[in-house]
Amino acid sequence: MDKYCIILIYNKDRSRLLMCHRTKEPYTGLMNFVGGRIEQGETEAEAAYREMSEETGITKKDITLHYLMSTKYLLMGFGLEIFAGRLKYDVEVYGEENPLCWVSADDNFFDTTRYAGDGNLGHILLIAEKNKDTLF
Repeated sequence: MDKYCIILIYNKDRSRLLMCHRTKEPYTGLMNFVGGRIEQGETEAEAAYREMSEETGITKKDITLHYLMSTKYLLMGFGLEIFAGRLKYDVEVYGEENPLCWVSADDNFFDTTRYAGDGNLGHILLIAEKNKDTLF
């Protein structure tokens, strides 16, 4: 089973989330969390920090990631390891693979015309919000 990590990256006051505009399938043209494939021999946390750095320029010194949850899509043959973190300070972000943008943390992430994941992004953010005292 393939494994991927996705990362919820909040700005310092948690009013905005960093998203990428997907340039390839699945979900071309929709916004999604940053992340990618977990490589052989790599821990989930190592993959999350690597993917975050590669896709945004944000590093371990800028943010501490916390493991939020894991989910398996058995019929689709993959699993997701989900991390969340809040930036320690403002940073300049850049994305070579997918364009990046900040969106309001209060947006409707269940809107499948704007966001990838068939509504799952909204669910993930609800779980993060319920655990905000532990995560942030």
